[in-house]
Amino acid sequence: MPRLEALSDDEMTAAQSEVSAEAIAGKRGRVPAPMIAWLRNPELARRAQRLGELLRYDTTLHPRLSELAILVCARHWTSHHEWTAHKRLALEAGLNPHVIADVAARRRPEGTGDEERLVHDIALCLVSTGRILRALYDQGVQRLEERGMVELVAIVGYYCLVSVTLNAFELGIPGSIATELDDPEFPSPGPAP
Repeated sequence: MPRLEALSDDEMTAAQSEVSAEAIAGKRGRVPAPMIAWLRNPELARRAQRLGELLRYDTTLHPRLSELAILVCARHWTSHHEWTAHKRLALEAGLNPHVIADVAARRRPEGTGDEERLVHDIALCLVSTGRILRALYDQGVQRLEERGMVELVAIVGYYCLVSVTLNAFELGIPGSIATELDDPEFPSPGPAP
């Protein structure tokens, strides 16, 4: 059960209604799940939603690569709702299902292209250490160019925010439980104690 419920139209302030309307009128066409929490601070919701829209739709990275980076974040944080939503989008963008299964199992993807392996390794390095190894950074700049690297780092940072927001407020739970993320050390969320 979510810890925060979506606000009804009657419950929203004018500022919350305005921000919700902006999200619906944007490229997503709806209020994204983390906005259920972010709307408690309408300006946070506005800015975070706009950043997410930019990073999701308007970078130089191929959507397959963006979705791979997002899945690395979702897997790192075991964010079921984020994983469920972006697994579908990754498949639509052409990401190989075997790559997705490897990410879910916390394995380095096999049988993938150099760009996908590079994006996976950069995203994993970032979420694991908060940094990028020099050789990996150099490969990233060579392959993705500086703009692509900046966009990739921003995607990882933003989707970590999304993942922890969804987890903290148990948004999309239990409906979006992804059984492939089951981890004995971090069991799937159930009712809050």
